Amino acid sequence: MIKLGLLPRIILAIILGITVGSFAPQWFIKIFVTFNEIFGNFLGFAIPLIIIAFIAPGIGEIGKGAGKLLGLTTSLAYFSTLVAGMLAYLAAITLYPVILKNASLTGAMENPEEALLHPFIELEIPAPFDVMTALILAFMLGLGMAAIKGDVLKNGFIEFRSIVELVISKIIIPILPFHILGIFANMTYGGQVQTIISVFAKVFVLIILLHFTMLLLQFSASGALSKRNPLEMLRAMMAAYFTALGTQSSASTIPVTLQRTKIMGVREKTADFTVPLLANIHLSGSTITIVSCAMAIMFINGMNYSLFIVFPFIIVLGVTMIAAPGVPGGAVMAAIGLLQTMLEFDATMVSLMIALYLAQDSFGTACNVTGDGAIANVVDKITNKDKAQYL
Repeated sequence: MIKLGLLPRIILAIILGITVGSFAPQWFIKIFVTFNEIFGNFLGFAIPLIIIAFIAPGIGEIGKGAGKLLGLTTSLAYFSTLVAGMLAYLAAITLYPVILKNASLTGAMENPEEALLHPFIELEIPAPFDVMTALILAFMLGLGMAAIKGDVLKNGFIEFRSIVELVISKIIIPILPFHILGIFANMTYGGQVQTIISVFAKVFVLIILLHFTMLLLQFSASGALSKRNPLEMLRAMMAAYFTALGTQSSASTIPVTLQRTKIMGVREKTADFTVPLLANIHLSGSTITIVSCAMAIMFINGMNYSLFIVFPFIIVLGVTMIAAPGVPGGAVMAAIGLLQTMLEFDATMVSLMIALYLAQDSFGTACNVTGDGAIANVVDKITNKDKAQYL
């Protein structure tokens, strides 16, 4: 029996959704719309729990460890994430008015939601608390666990995180293709799918170009510091890039990333410490994808995407990415709460965001792990200059 990966299932779901929306009767499409209503409410229930489960223990774990070396690596990873987010923002405000000029869900109708079908029933699943409360609570608990010496609470949250990871990997991710099928069936019926597919294709190409631009920036900076050819360094990491395309997981690619980082010239002790850490906290490629997809959705919906709105989102997203779960699609799951509270995404926009993100998740992961080598090299050169400070 052939087992399809996540990306083929998403592509198949989009094709089936367009087919169903084009030919199926209204009552049949409303079955999928009803399923989406229930699943969307369940997702809304789970989001605050996902935020607590990953951000709180993530900050708690980062707060302890190898002292200054840990702080240096984490700071560089966060800075890289901020640069990636701003790179995506600058590209979006420059290029979207050109490449997405006619891609709009507004204009013909005052509210695009009016063209969509409504479910047979509406099932409310109230969240335990709202997203902003979850964010504040997660930061408070995480910083508290980092400050105190006890491990009881931290271990409890680590186990809670494992439970939520299972919910994501065993329930949410497997069901998402059906959810996406329903979204595209409904949008096809409402006459919006042509715009969405056009956006998909253009944003996908832009994101890949931004990934390689970010890698060139990372390795140029790293190469300048170590006085080495950045293109040769990047070529040394390509095995990790292509491995990540297949595994779709930074954690699963660690052995290859570690090997290539050492071949690139990073000292063994530095590589052994930084590469496994960066696999969990450095998500510059995922950040580019999230910011690019979010701004594309905001653009076609006629929303305000000024720097004053997007930059605070990027700042908090950087922290969220450090604590993002290590499962396929985990980064966008951890970011949904921010999309809802800081960018005011509704349920349909969140669903489109998930579809856009998951369609190229493996490319974002590949960018993440390849950039790990550049950051590991920077850490190695800085610590080598002042060994006593970091030992």
